[in-house]
Amino acid sequence: MAFPKPRQSHHLSFLSPPLLRRFCSLPPPSPRDESDAELISKLLLQHHNPFHATESPLQLHGITLTPTLLFHTLLRLKNHSKIALSLFHYAKTLPNPPLSHSSFTLLIDTMAKVRQFDVAWQLIVEMDQRHHLTPTPSTFLTLIRRLICAGLTRQAVRAFHDIDAFSETKTTPQDFCVLLDTLCKYGHVRLAVEVFNKNKHTFPPTVKMYTVLIYGWCKIGRIKTAQSFLNEMIDKGIEPNVVTYNVLLNGVCRKVSLHPEERFERTIRNAEEVFDQMRESGIEPDVTSFSILLHVYSRAHKPQLVLDKLSLMKEKGICPNVVMYTSVIKCLASCGWLEDAERLLGEMVRDGVSPCAATYNCFFKEFRGRKDGESALRMFKRMKEDGLCMPSSHTYVILIRMFLRLDMIKVVKEIWQDMKETGAGPDLDLYTVLIHGLCERQRWREACHYFVEMIENGFLPLKGTFESLYRGLIQADMLRTWRRLKKKLDEESITFGSEFQNYQLKPYRR
Repeated sequence: MAFPKPRQSHHLSFLSPPLLRRFCSLPPPSPRDESDAELISKLLLQHHNPFHATESPLQLHGITLTPTLLFHTLLRLKNHSKIALSLFHYAKTLPNPPLSHSSFTLLIDTMAKVRQFDVAWQLIVEMDQRHHLTPTPSTFLTLIRRLICAGLTRQAVRAFHDIDAFSETKTTPQDFCVLLDTLCKYGHVRLAVEVFNKNKHTFPPTVKMYTVLIYGWCKIGRIKTAQSFLNEMIDKGIEPNVVTYNVLLNGVCRKVSLHPEERFERTIRNAEEVFDQMRESGIEPDVTSFSILLHVYSRAHKPQLVLDKLSLMKEKGICPNVVMYTSVIKCLASCGWLEDAERLLGEMVRDGVSPCAATYNCFFKEFRGRKDGESALRMFKRMKEDGLCMPSSHTYVILIRMFLRLDMIKVVKEIWQDMKETGAGPDLDLYTVLIHGLCERQRWREACHYFVEMIENGFLPLKGTFESLYRGLIQADMLRTWRRLKKKLDEESITFGSEFQNYQLKPYRR
């Protein structure tokens, strides 16, 4: 069974515009560049020798790499860190190295994603000292985001203060906001406030900074503290905007228990108070404000009330966006109103609102709960045929976990192949879900195959993944298989030292 190809006219369909904007300062690629990048990445993936990684770029003799072509090839190798690093190393040996800020920043992100932070730092030093490409704040912010994601918050803050020593471009309040926002996004709100207070003289407080901190307190459920920060900014003469109030409204409405009925009614009252506060400040609620309120009804599992509220908003001239439609569809699907949910999906498309992967995921989660593999495949084919959005890595996680539990291994492999073709993965989460699922089904050989592939692609397995596979092989009396696997891991560890001796690349072993 082959899944239909999405109706996309370009090769970069798996790349979101924010991703391109974050890394690429180069001109847009020509159709030929896109085609060549696709061919080169496939060539490297097909002929990659995991234990002699530098052999892979030797396949490229006779191909002229330009800065744009190199960047878009690296972009397609973003889930294959070792191959990307080998290609980059090969590009540096060319007579006129086609290196750019964009390719350096992208590779730094690729290496930091698999927690090879020593390599990322070495690349930053190298671009400055050897290639005369002065690192920009965006280069550092890419690394800082990955450091915070890995829980290395103090290192991230130090890296931010190091920017001015490396970069000719000084940090701006916008860069400082990115640091605060990333800290808050990953739950390090107290540290964000500490950094905010220490740098008040360097970066005078703005409405955006306060909004980020209010978001952080709301994220960890400290609504009263968030309200106190709102009052503080007003006292200092900084007027909150509609985004600030929406962040507070979101904190009031999200993650609160809505059962029993009294709690639901109290949440609605608190939300209405924020609406009143907005209007008193002369700010009218926007579509996001109503979307947040609608989500409360959705979480309370009141499908009819949600549909009524959606109709009422349309009558008031409020045009629902993709977030609002997704929230309603999630409510309908989770309450078993699947026919109504599918009808609303068609309605949002007719209204000119394109669904996102999260919209389709609402259906997949309900089908997973019902163990309805046939309906899930039907919806997945519809998603691919419509071509309105590409499946996300989370979409594939849901589907792979579902079909593993249904013991439909053939379908799992087809979905895995489709995921590779769309460029949504594989990543650490997808490999972990697949290997654990195969271990649960006692399919040890397939689990070993993907475990080795995972390491070859540059992903460090979680400790639990390693232990599950080891324990399973021992219990299944497959000691010889375990020894062969361990030998491969030892070989991989040794070759890291020889193939990447110019980088502080850590071997993948436990």
